[in-house]
Amino acid sequence: MRKTFQWKARHTVLSILFITSIVSFLDRVAMSVAMPYIAADYHLSALASGLVMSAFFASYSIAQIPGGLLADIFGVRRVATIAMLWWSAFTAITGAAATLTQMLIARFLFGLGEGVFPACAFKAIPAWFPKKERATANAIRLASNPLGAALAPLAVVGIMSFWGWRSVFYILFLPGVLSALLFWVFISDKPSESSHVSPEELVEIEEGAVVDNQHSETKANPLKILNEPNILKYFFVLFLFDIAYWGFTTWLPTYLVKARGFSMVQMGVAASLPFFAGIVGSILGGWISEKYFSSNRRVPIVATQFISAFLLYLIFTTNSVPMLVICQTLAGFCIHFVIAAFWALPMNTVPKNFMGVASGFINMGGQIAAFISPIFIGYLVGAAGGNYDHAFMFLIVSVLASCAIVFTLPGKLQRHQDEAVQG
Repeated sequence: MRKTFQWKARHTVLSILFITSIVSFLDRVAMSVAMPYIAADYHLSALASGLVMSAFFASYSIAQIPGGLLADIFGVRRVATIAMLWWSAFTAITGAAATLTQMLIARFLFGLGEGVFPACAFKAIPAWFPKKERATANAIRLASNPLGAALAPLAVVGIMSFWGWRSVFYILFLPGVLSALLFWVFISDKPSESSHVSPEELVEIEEGAVVDNQHSETKANPLKILNEPNILKYFFVLFLFDIAYWGFTTWLPTYLVKARGFSMVQMGVAASLPFFAGIVGSILGGWISEKYFSSNRRVPIVATQFISAFLLYLIFTTNSVPMLVICQTLAGFCIHFVIAAFWALPMNTVPKNFMGVASGFINMGGQIAAFISPIFIGYLVGAAGGNYDHAFMFLIVSVLASCAIVFTLPGKLQRHQDEAVQG
């Protein structure tokens, strides 16, 4: 007889991680949506606009490994809560910036707080979910990223149309504080420390703990994680793919306004569609990887990377506005599918006792890319006199280079990992 779904404590944890990640993404993507209007106020060039957007990613990437180490040492609950309060404060300060220098400093300090959080979230998933559910649970959490990015253009444009771009950052302070409160009240470092977890659920969560405990003597530090199989490859796969991901995310609103002539409202709607599609892509990426490709997880990654590259090509070559909107929406689906399918790899091969520092190291690759990509695209667009063709080709080459590294991963990655531990 088929089991009926029963809400459990780990589902509450996942819900809070989901909400918090939405708030995190809203706060960071708000800058991309507001940038055409911030640039007009500050009289910024394309390169200067790229620098403002990249200031966040500079500190965000720096904070990845320290964030993972802090989570491994002091626990997810304390570290994540402090990080949320920190970044919420600097979200509000961004709105108060009176000069370009103040804006750059505020975004840099904002990034330090947000950079601590991803490792906390990645560490919480294997702590609270049995191994067979981790990829799907993490994919659901990752779906919050495109949802936050989808909501950002609508929310930001709505607020800007009434009160201007500064009010956007003042208002976003409140969801961050509320998220910190939820996290502190409901999420403990370990399920065994929570009063909301039943003995039966604790047994479910700890399924497979024997496998993870084979590494229990390994201390969490950046040098030892490099000994784990394929960690460096994960780093570079994400680095190269995130050049395209963040280039697409940060520059799409400006591209639609400057190159395609969209109005503010048209841009707000059109820029949201790829991320609404990305919600579905994220969930399916993790679920399909878990359900059908658990013994060869590179297959869905490679297939969707090729499709992503083709769609990026169509976006800047089509003259049809409806076709542009369709292609960018499908690109959003595929790009987020790849991210979720990719993270199924470390979720199932990295020992959970140092998942914090390992995920921080891997994610740092993506955030270094996020720092480089907006600046370099700004340079390419400026050098081409406002033409985006070279910028899109740069994104396409990055996707294909990432795909080439995925091909070098073992075809039977998960099976080899289990056999090595069991043998």
